[in-house]
Amino acid sequence: MDSFNTKAIHGKKLPTSIRSKVTPIYQTSVFSFDSLEEMEGYYSGDSPYLYTRVGNPNADELANVTARLEGAPAGVAASSGLGAIMAAVLAVAKSGDHLVAAHDVYGGTFYMLKEELVRMGIETSFVDFEDEQAIEAAIRPETVILYTESVTNPFLRVENLEAMTAVAKKHNLVLIVDNTFATPYLVQPYALGADIVVHSATKYIGGHSDVSAGVLCGKEEYVESARSRIVNIGLNLSPFESWLACRGAKTLGLRMERQSANAQKAADWLASQPKVKKVFYPTTVSDKGNGAIVTIHLADDADESGFFRSLGWIQLVPSLAGVETTVSWPFGTSHRALSPEEKQTVGVSEKTVRISIGIEAAADIIGQLENALAGA
Repeated sequence: MDSFNTKAIHGKKLPTSIRSKVTPIYQTSVFSFDSLEEMEGYYSGDSPYLYTRVGNPNADELANVTARLEGAPAGVAASSGLGAIMAAVLAVAKSGDHLVAAHDVYGGTFYMLKEELVRMGIETSFVDFEDEQAIEAAIRPETVILYTESVTNPFLRVENLEAMTAVAKKHNLVLIVDNTFATPYLVQPYALGADIVVHSATKYIGGHSDVSAGVLCGKEEYVESARSRIVNIGLNLSPFESWLACRGAKTLGLRMERQSANAQKAADWLASQPKVKKVFYPTTVSDKGNGAIVTIHLADDADESGFFRSLGWIQLVPSLAGVETTVSWPFGTSHRALSPEEKQTVGVSEKTVRISIGIEAAADIIGQLENALAGA
């Protein structure tokens, strides 16, 4: 092995018996085998990994920890929250099928269900899920899925998951619940009857605004079907982002406890401010807290541009759930693709501000919001 290039590539490998305290990053596209027989063993279940699109230890670790936190028997990771939602839907629905979804789901989900699934021959009816009769009226013979969020985005309506479970069971539907806002620290939809639980792990599971990831977990038959969709469509999550999300998941409980407590203080303070027309903050999410998002409508005479310019160290971003406090403008970001009529139905306007509360001192967060309202 005298060639420079050969020596640069090949050499003594590190021993496989190294025991790292933290799961290593398996930053590889493929896994190697010593023989054809060993490679063939992958297909008979003797070896778990072949090709990272098909499976990777880091992605499996993220899926497993999320399923464990949700109390579900199985899970699988995806490239984003929307990727996880798409895989969950396609695990159940096919061309000619129909979904009934809450009309106040995240704007990106709304658009995907409305515009992209219809290209596959799957239709969606959007319904006010506070009206059980409206849900019943929307169900058709071809309906296969009931879709909602445990806490809706951005107005934080707390879903009655027990009631949704009853409707789903009555009509033999698969109940899919997006649990991103509540996280399994506050709510565990699977334990309350959901068949599939989805997460944008970009948000609280990752928790540091440095990863885009999705996870779904639930009944094994649906998870395995979703896994096939992820593999065959190419919705898999990269090893490094899986590793980052796993690192974030370790402090999920600590962060949610602190952020929820801060959010309660911020919501109470905002409710007394004249430049704030309405505060949306739930009171019935769980006995551990009510989440880390506070949504407000600024007063009619408030200048929203002035508000956003006066935030100081609070950043204006199109996402949420990092350790730092941020704000977003749903009218121009998450719900931008909705028509004016759809925005009005949901309640999103130019005055809507979604505040993602971080782990800073509550008094400091409130101080920055006070400056922003003064600028409005």
